[in-house]
Amino acid sequence: MQNYKQQFKGKKITIMGLGLLGRGLGYTKFLAECGADLTVTDLKTKEQLKASVEAIKNYELKIKNKNKIKFVLGEHRLEDFRDRDMIVKNPGIPLDSIYIKEARKNGIPVEMDVSLFAKCTPEVMIIGVTGTRGKSMTTTLIYEILKANEKFLKKNVYVGGNLRGVATLPLLKKVKAGDILVCELDSWQLQGFGEAHISPQISVFTTFMPDHMNYYKDSMEKYFDDKANIFKYQKSGDTLVILPDMKKWIKKEDVNGKLIIADKKNVDTWKFNVKGDHHRNNLACAVKVAEVLGIPEIKIKKVVSKFEGLEGRLQLLKIYKGIKIYNDNNATTPEATIAGLEALVSPRHGLGERKIVLICGGADKGLNLDNFTKAVNKYCKAAVMIPGTGTERLITNYQLLITNEVGRDLKDIVKTVLGKASRGDIILFSPAFASFGMFNNEYERNDLFMKIIKKLK
Repeated sequence: MQNYKQQFKGKKITIMGLGLLGRGLGYTKFLAECGADLTVTDLKTKEQLKASVEAIKNYELKIKNKNKIKFVLGEHRLEDFRDRDMIVKNPGIPLDSIYIKEARKNGIPVEMDVSLFAKCTPEVMIIGVTGTRGKSMTTTLIYEILKANEKFLKKNVYVGGNLRGVATLPLLKKVKAGDILVCELDSWQLQGFGEAHISPQISVFTTFMPDHMNYYKDSMEKYFDDKANIFKYQKSGDTLVILPDMKKWIKKEDVNGKLIIADKKNVDTWKFNVKGDHHRNNLACAVKVAEVLGIPEIKIKKVVSKFEGLEGRLQLLKIYKGIKIYNDNNATTPEATIAGLEALVSPRHGLGERKIVLICGGADKGLNLDNFTKAVNKYCKAAVMIPGTGTERLITNYQLLITNEVGRDLKDIVKTVLGKASRGDIILFSPAFASFGMFNNEYERNDLFMKIIKKLK
């Protein structure tokens, strides 16, 4: 957008949470390019953040910014949340952090990547996607359909939000009035929308079920309140797309714009290469968004038929000695893993029960595991688990009736499951728990698994 640099030039900004996923790096570089006076602070050490820090320092040499970036790593300091013009916080940092409270006490605005972009660009149409499950698949499907039809729409289409390595704020350099941004929004990013009292013009709310209960202290109401920011501030001309199961959470009278119910029955016969009824639901939502924008069905079907799915979502990685190996790394809740198991044994896709060797386990989120245990006992022949607090609770408090054991590390676990699987079986890597503890994040877990499998000869 025009004059975007002027909004940040010379402003004293604290970046709270550089991180390792690339988003913090992206908007830090962008703000430096705009001439902001930056302090970057993170609880991770300089050694842990080495790649991100070096990338920023190398970038500093390429741009003309008289304000050298200051790093405060391995700690946060209250002084960095005083006498500033703005705090840009990583979405995962709680709003009740003492440092955020310090900023607010001093009248300093606290911003987040996507909501700050939205505030800077009211002329850009934002299509936001949230949900406990299905965010990334639905976001990507919408983006692919719209991107392929830019000429029909007569608009440029961009993607942002909670996708790996994607920072949204730098898109200010590209977007023009009337363009479209499709973005995945988790509950934390939606806190920023709530603070700004804005919602996307077109919103999709895929699913709502227990997750992040350790963060929300077992309150589904608090979790929903954050998620609901995706439609809470919509206007009369805006649109909210939901699935039938969401009607118990979202009433028509709670919606300011148009409420549309998407149903997978409407796309059940479409050619779609991604396994699982839950992904058909995601497809149904994406199709509704495309229809709202007036894209003809024949054009939508053309894109959908060529869509091959996403990394880490029931992704067939390899067939090794007659064994299919699926990567479902992004299944970080029990319900997500259950959906993957059911997809692989369904009449549409599967090969029957008790043919799956499951890799699961990790850090605890405090979620109920009753249905997960039943599904594992029903569909799996064996399970090998990643060490972690969630794995310990599963073993201690629930009864797995199949062969199961805990591995040392991921390489050891893959070796063990290969010994338990036979030709015609499936190895499913679907953790059902968070990655923290053994890994920095779920993407590190994903990359290591893919690296191990690709080396199999």
